[in-house]
Amino acid sequence: MSEKRRIIVTSALPYANGDIHLGHLVEYIQTDFWVRFQKLRGNDCVYVCADDTHGTPVMIRARKEGVKPEDLIARTHAIHLKDFSDFEISFDNYYTTNSPENKELSELFFAAMEKSGGITRKSAPQLWCERCGMFLPDRFVKGVCPKCGAENQYGDSCDKCGSTYAAEELGRPVCTTCGATPIVKDEEHLYFELEPQHEFLREWITGHTTSDVSNKLLEWFSEPLRGWCISRSAPYFGFKIPGTNDKYFYVWVDAPIGYLASLKNWCSAHGERFEDWWQNPKSERYHFIGKDIIRFHCLFWPGMLNVAGFAQPNKIFVHGFLTVNGEKMSKSKGTFVNARTYLENLPAAALRYYYAAKLGGTADDMDLNLADFVQRVNSDLVGKITNIASRGGQMLQKRLEGRLGSLDEEGRALVEKCRAASETIAKFYEDRRFNQVVVEVCRLADAANEYFDRREPWKTVKTDAEATRTTLTAALNAFRILAIYLKPILPVYAEKAMKLFGEAEWTWNSIFSARENCALGVYEYLASRIETKQVDAMIAQATVKPADSGEVAHESRASKNKEELAEHSSAIKSGSAIKSGSAIKSGSADAPVVPLKPEIAFPEFEKLDLRVGVVESCETVPKSSKLLKFVLDAGSLGKRTIFSGIRGAYPEPEKLVGREVVFVANLAPRKMSVGVSEGMILFAGEPGACGGVLSPADAAGAGTPVT
Repeated sequence: MSEKRRIIVTSALPYANGDIHLGHLVEYIQTDFWVRFQKLRGNDCVYVCADDTHGTPVMIRARKEGVKPEDLIARTHAIHLKDFSDFEISFDNYYTTNSPENKELSELFFAAMEKSGGITRKSAPQLWCERCGMFLPDRFVKGVCPKCGAENQYGDSCDKCGSTYAAEELGRPVCTTCGATPIVKDEEHLYFELEPQHEFLREWITGHTTSDVSNKLLEWFSEPLRGWCISRSAPYFGFKIPGTNDKYFYVWVDAPIGYLASLKNWCSAHGERFEDWWQNPKSERYHFIGKDIIRFHCLFWPGMLNVAGFAQPNKIFVHGFLTVNGEKMSKSKGTFVNARTYLENLPAAALRYYYAAKLGGTADDMDLNLADFVQRVNSDLVGKITNIASRGGQMLQKRLEGRLGSLDEEGRALVEKCRAASETIAKFYEDRRFNQVVVEVCRLADAANEYFDRREPWKTVKTDAEATRTTLTAALNAFRILAIYLKPILPVYAEKAMKLFGEAEWTWNSIFSARENCALGVYEYLASRIETKQVDAMIAQATVKPADSGEVAHESRASKNKEELAEHSSAIKSGSAIKSGSAIKSGSADAPVVPLKPEIAFPEFEKLDLRVGVVESCETVPKSSKLLKFVLDAGSLGKRTIFSGIRGAYPEPEKLVGREVVFVANLAPRKMSVGVSEGMILFAGEPGACGGVLSPADAAGAGTPVT
């Protein structure tokens, strides 16, 4: 194994004005996977984070509740930490941005920014609410979009047309806190000028982000970079800017500095020097963030670090948003489930496993398909992986005194097959391709289950106890290796498995040892099936809990939330994700009456030219949660590219390569935003099952007409 690495890892700081929800957890859970993997490999890895505590929303919420902001953020901190802990997320230090370390570092950064000549002062128009006595942040004002005329839009962007604008450009603006009409006032603010670092930032971005992220950011470099407003006027909850009377650091200034403050606090508590970590040339520094905040982390933050003389992060790992049953999660629209709501109904390990199965190390959005969630956890984690330990462990305990034997040649071959995947799985972890870790573990679990079934220990236990012991020893040792591979994803599950084998701790190298001729511990259930009714209960609970986002609630928003969640519940009950207006399968008591389209004569149907094509490639389409891009070998018809909206049914499209599908060959090409689709693939079957995809044995070959 290579030399031990020194690694610092951060996740974006959750805001102290609201609860943790399942969308947030996409980031913290995957960061936890990666950190735990690094520690399992023996690296020195520190995971630091903190609550993002400053800003107007926190101040206003505290005012409404009649408490001090400090009391509000202390309460939120405890709630957040409890949620994270119960989701098995383990920070080395979970701190707060309202700390002495952060204040000191923020002032140090500002002094360096001033010394570099990067601070300028400019007057700019802002919306002022006379009734509230304050300038309004973008999200505290609504009005008419200046671009498309849509009403009830926030002061920074339009949900309907996607345009961005300044809040003072809104038509008929209204303060969302008190309902008054704000006025426009000029106010002087401090700006951090980025144009002097134009070339540095251009070069930095290309070397520290993925190509899709850097290409987007580099679009801004065709013209001079604009200055970034780093101040906010009183009243404001935050750190006052040195040398000013009523100006405070904008929350996005001290939030990323909070990474350093949390690390500094950790160093103080552990007798370490901050300089030996962040400033150490041999240290590695990584940020995990959502794609909505790349501007702050890939433009402003490296610019701040550069002028202040601090080391830069090695990489910015960017992930996409979470959708639920194909619908975008939105805190402002109320279509989210709180972490605590989930935990009151379902086990944390189930969501950790499902997220791992879906995360591929890209910035693509990830869909939590609730029907697929139930099916995948039950069939793979419980029915495939845990089944090995459950059957083997309980049989050994009940029938063979709970004592492992020795590995024979066939059993050792199975164990070696599991060990041989070690570096492949390690590379998947390192590259954050957690979905491939799960695929590989399931492949090995299939091999272990096949071995178990072929040896038929439930039969041999009646006639040959020692042969049965040998079988169970191999199966359980194979499971032990799989549990080690899954330890970063399922830490509590792995802890139980360690107890089963009588071991105190596992490292990555533990896979190279075996448990033979020793007692097995008492079998404890590692994972249980989840029931649809548990998901239904979570959905029902979410419909009555209002979103605690610090924003003005609207009756229509609550109503829409209730409708959407009820729809998701119906989808689970029928075993598939059902979109609004689609027909529910026959036999459902709740099925709506959907009128048939006009009948067609058989000659009309005969116009369809149905052919068989071989899938040469199948991949997800960036920025789409529904589309898969197929390239087919259509025989004499040549190659065909077809876009099909069935991504939810086939979460692992690479497994479709080499399969044969039936497609409509004479459908007129359709121009789409992602390309031209040259036909339609015909599928039948429930999500997660490849019922409509033929195996090579099922068809006569590419281009063959279907009669």
